[in-house]
Amino acid sequence: MKKKGLGPRVWSTLLMFGLFGQLAWVVENMYFNKFLYDTISGDSHHIAVMVAASAATATLTTIVMGALSDRVGKRKAFISVGYVLWGLSTVAFGFISLPAVAAAFPGGDAVLIAATVVIVMDCVMTFFGSTANDGAFNAWVTDVTDADVRGKVDGILALLPLLALLLIFGAFDGFAASGNWRAFYFILGGIVSAGGVAGFFLIREPKRERSADSYWKNVAHGFLPSTVRANPTLYLTFLTLAVFTTAGQVYMPYFIIYIQRYLGIDAYALLLGAVILAASVASAVATRLANAKNLNSYFYPSLVVMAAGLVLLFLLEAPFLVGVAGFVMMSGNLVFTGVLNAKIRDHTPEGMAGRFQGIRMIFFVLIPMLVGPFIGSTVIKESGLTYEEFGQLKDVPTPHIFLAAAIVCALSFVPLFFTLKSERGRHPSAAAVREN
Repeated sequence: MKKKGLGPRVWSTLLMFGLFGQLAWVVENMYFNKFLYDTISGDSHHIAVMVAASAATATLTTIVMGALSDRVGKRKAFISVGYVLWGLSTVAFGFISLPAVAAAFPGGDAVLIAATVVIVMDCVMTFFGSTANDGAFNAWVTDVTDADVRGKVDGILALLPLLALLLIFGAFDGFAASGNWRAFYFILGGIVSAGGVAGFFLIREPKRERSADSYWKNVAHGFLPSTVRANPTLYLTFLTLAVFTTAGQVYMPYFIIYIQRYLGIDAYALLLGAVILAASVASAVATRLANAKNLNSYFYPSLVVMAAGLVLLFLLEAPFLVGVAGFVMMSGNLVFTGVLNAKIRDHTPEGMAGRFQGIRMIFFVLIPMLVGPFIGSTVIKESGLTYEEFGQLKDVPTPHIFLAAAIVCALSFVPLFFTLKSERGRHPSAAAVREN
């Protein structure tokens, strides 16, 4: 059934929870890595383990809690309560430090224990975040949109991670750069929790029936061979998402460290902020007319642009040229991610958005974050470039992480080809892949 226009209340909810959620994910995906590297351990393997553990937690949580939100038939409580706890668990990081761990465990390996505490707390934070954002909010977005607006909505949502980065770089990075991590976590965690409180008053539940299936049937639904056979384009799109996102995870956990330690650019916030702003504008212009009828025309060009930007990042080291290369890469990334997510929503069976969020997370988070960071870590360790700080030997990322990412990105053309071929072989509307 065609939905009416979204209206200002829905748009406000989309933008607020989308942005606040991305603020928390930026902290988790980038600053926890920097926090671990700067204050606990300079071993890139610890970063890779943390990213992988968080990915596994996020995926399992979304599978379980997304299906539960379908079963309950409500998203609001999952989103609002989840955001409050998400923010509070972020605040908790302000109390973790190597001296505190060393004092608590005087006979143990303080670095290893502290790194383990950070990894465990990352998983706790991720549980609340995935419940609220991945399992419930993303399902709610699917509930309140249709194919006519999803290209536009997902194009805007794809900008929010970079807008969140821009806000953090501009307003809060100074706390992290100066080592005032407690203030950094308290402020950003507080913002996320405040958003959760606002959600109790702002979120409007769409009219939808509770799932008649049992809870465990909801959980298992997306894994059934019959479901895959009924929705081939959806699962091929998921596979495309997995390969493409893996490319980003090869370099992303080490991106700030690379700019700061290899290129020697301490003002990384200024450089990345300019790249993010320019790429956001470019992608918004590129996708402003995206809809169900023309999504396919965006895929190949944006993927080529992304791969080209990664190659340029491998080749170039002058700050201005790195900024240009980053703009090219990020523009392609934004456009491709936005239209691919819109494609996923279009092919998600009606009324089953919650249970398919967990399946999406397997391809969007679990596989990329289990594979990508370890590719990056292996490349970094193979380079053998290190430096010593406070008695610790720390790995230094090299430009080869971008070359490795470009190779993985190029592999995305294979599943993308079969995705578009599968769609051409069926009716082009989302209804063709929805179950009767």
